[in-house]
Order: sequence, then structure tokens, then C-alpha cells
Amino acid sequence: MPKYELEKTFNHITYTKDTLDHTDFEGCVFNNCTFSEATFVGGTFIDCTFNNCNFNNAKINYVAFRTAHFNKCKIREVNFAMCDKLIFEIHFKDCILDFSKFYALKIKGTTFTNCSIIAVDFMATDLTEVLFDYCDLYRSEFDKAIAIKADFSTSYNYTIDPEKTKIKKAVFSINGLKGLLSKHDIIVQ
Repeated sequence: MPKYELEKTFNHITYTKDTLDHTDFEGCVFNNCTFSEATFVGGTFIDCTFNNCNFNNAKINYVAFRTAHFNKCKIREVNFAMCDKLIFEIHFKDCILDFSKFYALKIKGTTFTNCSIIAVDFMATDLTEVLFDYCDLYRSEFDKAIAIKADFSTSYNYTIDPEKTKIKKAVFSINGLKGLLSKHDIIVQ
């Protein structure tokens, strides 16, 4: 039977396999919680905030994130592509998202602020109006992504092929030109 948690705060909890299955959380705050062993099947998070939480390797199959904020969280190797795509809205600040996957998701308007986004899969992802604010995008993949009006102006270490990624009206800094021209084997100084 599904469970429903409303406007609660959860501190220092280690969630294990099946403990979050079919649970809906609304207006909840999670502080210093560990989700690495959780499977999250069929859960929903509405207007929830995660502070200093560990999601490394978490299995988030068929989870709905409807306005979820992640602050100072470790989210390595998490496959967001398996999330419920209806009203999917997430924001990240000071997080480590290395090796995670957003493949083919629509994350329009998402904010990534001061995050490590190393080797993340954004292939075929709708990044329209996404803000990458002071993020390290080393080896992240943007093939066939839609990055219209996305803002990369303060981020660094990205490599984006404008012939394989829609970047109309996207914002880049002069320092980031190297990441747009790397396939042409030219030197930008």
C-alpha cells in the first residue's frame, strides 16, 4: 500500500532497498541522508529538498521528481533517464553528479550551480534554457542534445559539437570557444 509523507524533515537516515518503494513525499526536507542502497521504485518527491545527501549509485527507477532541489549532494552514477517524465523538475547546487545519466530527458529550465558534472550523459536531452553556472563539464556528452538558450557562460571543460547539438542562442564565454571548436583541431589562444 502506498505511503504519503507531508511536510516532514528527515535527518541522518540511511535508506535501504525497498524502504522508499511506493512512497510519496510532499514538501519534505532530507538532511544528511543516504540513499545509495535504496531502489526508489514508484516513489514521488513533490517540492522536496535534499541537503548533504548521498545518492551515489542509487537506483531511481520510475521515480517522479516534481520540483526537487539538491544541495551539496553526492549523486554519482545515477540514471535519471529512468525517472517519471511527467512534470520532471530538478535543480542542483554544489553537487557532484559525475558519471550520471540524463539521456533523452526534458530538463528545460534546470539549474546546475557550482556542480561537478564530469562524464555525464546529456545525449538527446532537451537542455533548453538550462543554466550551467560555474560547472565542470569535463567529458560530458551532448551529442544530439537541444541546448537552445542554454547558458554555459561561466562553466568550463566542455566539448560540444555545434553540428551535432542544437545550440541556437546558447550563451558561451570567449574562454569556452575551445570547447566548441575542438573537433576542427585548431588552436584558440
